[in-house]
Amino acid sequence: MSQALRFLADIPTVHAAERGGQVAVECEGRTLTYAELDRRAGQVAGLLATAGAKPGDRIAWLGRSHEAYFEIFFGAARARVCLAPINARLAVPEIAFILQDSGADLFFVTPEFFAAAQMVVSQVDRPIRLIGVREPCEGFDSYEALRDAAAAPALPPPVAADDVLQLYTSGTTGLPKGVRLDNANYASFLELRTQVEGFDYGPDDTVLIVMPLFHVAGTNISFSGLAAGGRVILLPEFSPAAVLRLIEAERVAHIFLVPAMINMLLQAPEIEGADLSSLRSVAYGASPISEAVLAAATERFGCGFIQFYGMTESTGAGTFLKPREHGGALLRSCGKAWPQMAVRILNEDGGEAAVGEIGEIAISGGMVMAGYWNRPEATAETVTPDRWLKTGDAGYRDENGYIFVHDRVKDMIVSGGENIYPAEVENAILGCPGVADAAVIGVPDERWGEAVKAIVVPAAGAAPEPQDVIAWARQRIAGFKAPKSVDFIDVLPRNASGKVLRRELRKPYWEGRDRNVG
Repeated sequence: MSQALRFLADIPTVHAAERGGQVAVECEGRTLTYAELDRRAGQVAGLLATAGAKPGDRIAWLGRSHEAYFEIFFGAARARVCLAPINARLAVPEIAFILQDSGADLFFVTPEFFAAAQMVVSQVDRPIRLIGVREPCEGFDSYEALRDAAAAPALPPPVAADDVLQLYTSGTTGLPKGVRLDNANYASFLELRTQVEGFDYGPDDTVLIVMPLFHVAGTNISFSGLAAGGRVILLPEFSPAAVLRLIEAERVAHIFLVPAMINMLLQAPEIEGADLSSLRSVAYGASPISEAVLAAATERFGCGFIQFYGMTESTGAGTFLKPREHGGALLRSCGKAWPQMAVRILNEDGGEAAVGEIGEIAISGGMVMAGYWNRPEATAETVTPDRWLKTGDAGYRDENGYIFVHDRVKDMIVSGGENIYPAEVENAILGCPGVADAAVIGVPDERWGEAVKAIVVPAAGAAPEPQDVIAWARQRIAGFKAPKSVDFIDVLPRNASGKVLRRELRKPYWEGRDRNVG
């Protein structure tokens, strides 16, 4: 890593000097060189100063992936202002909650969300300045006009304690919380990324971003590509055909995909004959992957696969499984800790669990968040006094130190006193002929408290029978873990990071009951 890259804010300046004419970001045919990114980031810093933004303030972004996102991010980082991108898939009241919570007064919006943004600001109890990106709209100031009229100011340099990103948790339980990621977190990221196999991109590499930029995977993969001086291509909407076309046409070297995306690519008609020879790595994570999908993808893509396990609260860091470790029993592992990070399995008493004992996964190191925004109690519940981040995930460590994730602790099914983790059952089901996707939930059972139910998405043109799915699973896991019933559905509900929304699947089965577990 260049010594000049101390913080993320240094990226445009360093690479403008070294490779100013090279494309930094490309989106839908529009290009932004490193020299242009550096100049525009300076102008954004001036824009923010003129608008009254002060160090420590938040500004908000709502939109599709767009090159202006990086102009605004780097400009804000220079001005010591924190960017809070909002999940564009949320409903208006949910967006309004986050905007209210963030305290942001400047709201940058792309055209697809102009109408939603106007409804949002009517639900916030303070004046919000709407700034439209790319197109004019009544009630919005023009981002481009404001940027181009601004001059880069002389500013004191950023410091380690400055928050640079505030990413909101998905809110699968309770209200979303703003995760404060500061310059110190990303200084660790800039140092460690080059020590993680398959994540150390080079200046000649093209990195394709299909994850949204309000997700830590979208931001981190982008930052890694830009830190290397490479070319980052943004695909605003995931489409298997578009992904396969871009990999071939642009000679993409690296991509991050959630398992659901990998599965969709494998099932896309365009996969036949697609030239994927440029790929050097496919990173994946954010939700469990089945061994069958991973094995098929490894064979078809013909490149190294790297699994990342982490959280927004750990700046995405935690463990990684190297390409050469993808085989045998380790296909079910998420690997070992990042360099200079540590991972423990905690038992119910808060001590370290024995080898093979299931407990809660905890992460420690320089990339653990600064805390939740204005949520000291939630921060204290999640991060211990000695800075261990409790993930809420259940897992165990094997005798060689590899970590295996079972599931979210809260999604565990208790049936007849036995603990059953949905991800383990899903892994046993996926690979069954005629099954494209599957999720497992606990449903009420008068005898056992909860019974295991599989919700299955049939493969195109297939009509698997419930008893066949159950029999397939029983051949692979203990009988008490196998589903007792199977329902079929067209598509599984997922959040923006690809996680199955099991609470939505459970809802009809627990309706009218006081609690949603047995």
